[in-house]
Amino acid sequence: MKLHVILPVIILLWACQAGSPPPTQDDLTPRCGKDRLLGLVGQDAAILREVELPATTRVVQPGMALTQDYRPDRLNVSIDDDGKIDRVWCS
Repeated sequence: MKLHVILPVIILLWACQAGSPPPTQDDLTPRCGKDRLLGLVGQDAAILREVELPATTRVVQPGMALTQDYRPDRLNVSIDDDGKIDRVWCS
């Protein structure tokens, strides 16, 4: 067969192929559970004893050294010098 006949058929079949949809923002958002704890920002850190935290949670005290590895499932809760929760994030 001639190339000019086969090529359009191949392109048409390739274009009709069912593929996975592009990722949405939700697919790219880390899933560490931070949304559930964002309301704790500004509260005394003692409240963390009353909250069920994921096993991968890291409570960051002032001056504490942190590893720089990225784990999207790790929840971080930062405590300021006054003992208040000042940040909640995934990493």
